[in-house]
Amino acid sequence: RNEALRDRALSLALGRVYLGAHDPKMARRTWEDVMTEMSKHGDQTTQDRCRRAMRSKPFNGIRYQQLVETTAQDFLDVLRSGTVSTNHFLRRLHNLAIGLGWLPWVVLVPKMWPKIKAKPKRGITHDEHVRIVSSDKDRERSLYYELLWEIGASQSDGAKLMAENIDWEADRIAYTRSKTKTECTLEIGQRLKAILKQLPPHGLLFPNIARLPAKDRAGEFRRRCRLLMIRDVTLHSYRYAWAERAKACGYPERFSQQALGHASKAVHRAYAKHAQVTLPSLEAYEQACIERTIIPMRMQG
Repeated sequence: RNEALRDRALSLALGRVYLGAHDPKMARRTWEDVMTEMSKHGDQTTQDRCRRAMRSKPFNGIRYQQLVETTAQDFLDVLRSGTVSTNHFLRRLHNLAIGLGWLPWVVLVPKMWPKIKAKPKRGITHDEHVRIVSSDKDRERSLYYELLWEIGASQSDGAKLMAENIDWEADRIAYTRSKTKTECTLEIGQRLKAILKQLPPHGLLFPNIARLPAKDRAGEFRRRCRLLMIRDVTLHSYRYAWAERAKACGYPERFSQQALGHASKAVHRAYAKHAQVTLPSLEAYEQACIERTIIPMRMQG
């Protein structure tokens, strides 16, 4: 042990020899190799998001550093110079390197990772939505925002909707979420019907918007909000708004979860947690039971 402390360079060289016997590439791999591998996982949108994150400046500190030479201090320096996104993706890089067997030990133990504190998210309000739609002179884009308000689809799913997703005989609209592959089916109400009647009867409902990358659609919406002095909302805020509206009016959670394509109750509740809900009094519910407005539960015994 004393010899190892006195001659750390020799110890590191010996360690590389032993690691090289197990995996010839282990001693030469850098974090850029892990970044490249992680960017190949998931669907295309996930891969694109990962590549953008890996190009960010905080990762330059470890990009060309060999895995076996990385210390906890190297990780802490990256985390302190980055954001919440850096924390998230560095955790994924670390776990992937260990999972692949490229990293023979844990660089930073779980309790030393800074807690992820995401920026608060909220749904867009009805007044904000009306201001955005009324100020946008592009008819297709205004109808697109109206559709997102009515069905709560993600910006990509809404942009890719086709006339074939609409069943006019059954008065319903159905599509598959591109992210989770879950089925979303909604009955067409009067407001939604009025919107859909103004869209093309065949092919893409929003042909121009569908051709734009997601970042361009988000950028246009962000510029519109900036002009109207509307803060802290994005296109994704329409999904939060739909979940909050559903919770506020007592829409069954299992229905709204299916409508938004959430595979997890926890995820859905995170979307709806800012809804302002006032519970009805027990007296009102008892009176509704007496009047048979609602069906009372049968008590056992």
